[in-house]
Amino acid sequence: MLASEPKHSTRIGARVPPDVLRTLHCAADLTGATLSQFLVQAALKEAQVVIEHEKRLHLSPRDAERLLDLLEHPPLPNSALAAAQNRYETPKRDADSAFDWPA
Repeated sequence: MLASEPKHSTRIGARVPPDVLRTLHCAADLTGATLSQFLVQAALKEAQVVIEHEKRLHLSPRDAERLLDLLEHPPLPNSALAAAQNRYETPKRDADSAFDWPA
């Protein structure tokens, strides 16, 4: 990700061999776009595919079954998790609140 978003359009440059440039110009002409428009649209489409693919969790059938089993039957908390939960809940229980915390 960018450290800060640009406020205006930004120029992107690329060096390509002549045959690649001819192919890109031909494709842009066939779509009725300028070379710049064609490149941005093609790059944007591919970027969206990559981002969407990377957002997904890919599990094998065995791993998916294990995940579902853990969600349905979570393990008991270990001592470190129980202590952390107690530290988190204690201030809440002591706070002036209308919520009736279970003992």
